[in-house]
Amino acid sequence: MTLSQYGGSSVVRRWQLADTLKSLRDQAGLTQEQAVVKLKEGTGRWSAAKLSRIETRVHRVKPREAEQLLDAYGVADGELRLALVQLAATSAEQGWWVSFGDELPDAVKPLLSIEGGLVALHDFQPQLLHGLLQTADYARAVMNAVAPGAFGPEELERRVTARMIRQHVLAKELPPRTHFIIDQAVLERVIGDADIMRGQLRKLLYIAEGPYVTLQVLPRNAGGSPGLEGPFAVLSLPDPIPDIGYTEGPAGMVYIEDRDHVRSWTLRFGILTELALSCADSSDLIAEAIKAYT
Repeated sequence: MTLSQYGGSSVVRRWQLADTLKSLRDQAGLTQEQAVVKLKEGTGRWSAAKLSRIETRVHRVKPREAEQLLDAYGVADGELRLALVQLAATSAEQGWWVSFGDELPDAVKPLLSIEGGLVALHDFQPQLLHGLLQTADYARAVMNAVAPGAFGPEELERRVTARMIRQHVLAKELPPRTHFIIDQAVLERVIGDADIMRGQLRKLLYIAEGPYVTLQVLPRNAGGSPGLEGPFAVLSLPDPIPDIGYTEGPAGMVYIEDRDHVRSWTLRFGILTELALSCADSSDLIAEAIKAYT
């Protein structure tokens, strides 16, 4: 999936609008060619290529184009029409990360936009804590460890600040439901120093108390599991957008939309959920791990 074109605007809003409009065309029983014939009866310049670009999320839909599409599809529901036209109007709004300019890699900006619109997140990490769970000190230590000497002091602090702002998604009035599974080795791997790890694990315990957060630890004695293939996540977005698979590594960030592939990742996560400790036992293990850093 190529997401660079959405670097500054809302990926989720554009996808939600495009997928909803395609669904409404299907409900109207129209092929793309038939829809274009109806669209040409009204105002605006329409072609099969343009409609295809809209439905494949390439072309941003303007409010007046949304109204024309809704007219062609016979959508009379006033509330639905208003919601979709407003979605079109706000789909080009830029996210908070734009203010960081080139200090954030272009590759990460679409992920930040997706996170802002998440309904749910299921994430497994065998090496490090997810960025949404990190303290500033832990994040700083991770960045220095992964890319030693790559960032000057000011750039490093800006990147750490961006990661902390990113976590505001968990503090929204209606945050996404998140389910994190971390390998026990993550608790034992010293990132930075003992003080940093102590503060980080205490934050984990605090986050785990949230009503929208599920946090589990995969213990060492779990043996072989689907987690051996590395970190992965399943991102759930507003209907009618299908779930998306996501992973990252030295080769970069990878987004998976193939339904069967994403379904297999969902199954893998379910297996890890069964192998991991309960939430209560996980919190007890984290509390025990804190003692090693005192």
